[in-house]
Amino acid sequence: MLVGVYGSNEGLENTPDSPNGTLLPPPKARAGELYVKKHIAKFGLPVIPIHRAVLSTRQDHVNFPKRLHPNNAKAQRILAEAMQARAACFWATDCGRGCSIKANYQSTTVHLPPALATGNLDILCNAHAREVTVGSDGKANGVIYIDKVTGQERAVKGRAVILAASSGETARILLNSKSNRFPSGVANSSGLVGKYIMDTVGASLGGSVPAFENLPVHNEEGAGTHVYIPWWLYKEASKLGFARGYHIEFGTGRRMPSLGTGGASPGYGKSYKEEVRQKYGAGIGFAGRGEMIPNKDSFCELDPTVKDKWGISVLRFNWKWSDHELKQAAHMQQTFHMIIEAIGGKPGNVSRTKEEAIASPGAIIHEVGGGIMGPDQRTSVTNQWNQCWDVPNLLLNDGSAFCSNADKNPTLTIMALAWRASDHLIEEMRKGNI
Repeated sequence: MLVGVYGSNEGLENTPDSPNGTLLPPPKARAGELYVKKHIAKFGLPVIPIHRAVLSTRQDHVNFPKRLHPNNAKAQRILAEAMQARAACFWATDCGRGCSIKANYQSTTVHLPPALATGNLDILCNAHAREVTVGSDGKANGVIYIDKVTGQERAVKGRAVILAASSGETARILLNSKSNRFPSGVANSSGLVGKYIMDTVGASLGGSVPAFENLPVHNEEGAGTHVYIPWWLYKEASKLGFARGYHIEFGTGRRMPSLGTGGASPGYGKSYKEEVRQKYGAGIGFAGRGEMIPNKDSFCELDPTVKDKWGISVLRFNWKWSDHELKQAAHMQQTFHMIIEAIGGKPGNVSRTKEEAIASPGAIIHEVGGGIMGPDQRTSVTNQWNQCWDVPNLLLNDGSAFCSNADKNPTLTIMALAWRASDHLIEEMRKGNI
C-alpha cells in the first residue's frame, strides 16, 4: 500500500497471489495485447496483468499512516502528506521518462522527501565510497569516501553501516576494505565476496503483424507493458533440457516513433509517409526474462592493475553461462517465433545458435549475488537478516544477498528484504546487540 503495485491474483502456482487488498486495480489491456491473448490461448500460455509499481488509484492517506506508525504522530503526519502528494496515473506518458505526479514509484519521489522531512536524513552528493572502516572491536564504524568535486578523502562515522550500491559496486567496496583483520576485504572470511554473481537470462525477438496495420488512431499510452506471460511450463522442466523458467514481456502499438517506424522502407515524400501511417504500430516485440542458476565461474574480483580516476581498484568480471541458461534463451526465441506466427505475423530471424540467442551478461541489468545469504558463515557472506557474518553491524541491503535469481524482476524483492533487514537492525540496536 505504501509503494502502490497494481496487478491481479490469478491463482497460478508459480506466480503466487498477493494478500487480499494489497494490489491496486490494473490498467486495461491494449488492443494488441488482447489480440495476442486471444490467439495463443490454445497453446496454454496465460496472458495476465503485470505487477507494476504504479498507482492506478490514489492512496489511502487517512488510514494507512496510522497502521504503519501506530504510536508516532509525527511519522503519521509526514507519511500522510507524502501520500497525498501522489496522484493516480492517467496513462499519458512513458514511465521511463519520470513522473511529475509521483504515480510511478521511485525512491527519489516517494521515499526520500518524507525521509528528509523527518530531519533525520543527510544526503551527501558526489561522495564516491571507497571502503568500510572497522574498529578494534571488529564492528563497522564508518565509510571513507572521495569528494568528487574536490578530490579530497573524507570519512563519515556510524553505529551501523548499510551498503546498497548494487551488487557489483557493493562487492567492490567490500573487497577494497582491506585491513589486518580482513586482508582479503571486509566480511570476506568465506572468500565468497564477489562470487556467484548472476544476471537475468534474456532473449528477444520482434516481428510485424499485418492485422495491426492501418488501425484507427487511438490512445495507446500507458504504464509500459500492461500484461505479460508468466512461466507456464514449470511442471515440465524434465522435458525441456533446462531446469528453470522465464516470463515473457511484450509490446505492441504506436510506441515512441523513430526513423523507419513500423518497418517502413527507407524513403521520402508522400509514398513514404503513407507507408509509415500503414505500418506504424504494426510491430511487435517479445523479451524473455529467465532464472539463472549461480555458478562458480561467474564472479567479480579486483583488477590487479586497473584503477579508477580516484586511484581505487576497479572490478574485473568473469562469466560463464551454463547450458541451462543457453537452452532457456533458445527456447525463448522459439516460443516468440511461434507466437508471432500464431497471430499471423512475420517473425524476425531466430538466432542460429543458443549462444547467439542469449543476451550479454549484464545487459538486463538485474545483477544480484556477490554477497550471498546462507545459514553458515563458511559458505555464505550474510545471514538471513542481510547482516555480514563477520561484521554483524554491516548489512548488504541490495541484491548482493540473493543466492538465486528467479525469473521475477528483483527490485521489489530487494525492497522487501531491505525493509525486513532494517526492521531487524533497529530491534537489535534497541536490545543493545549492535
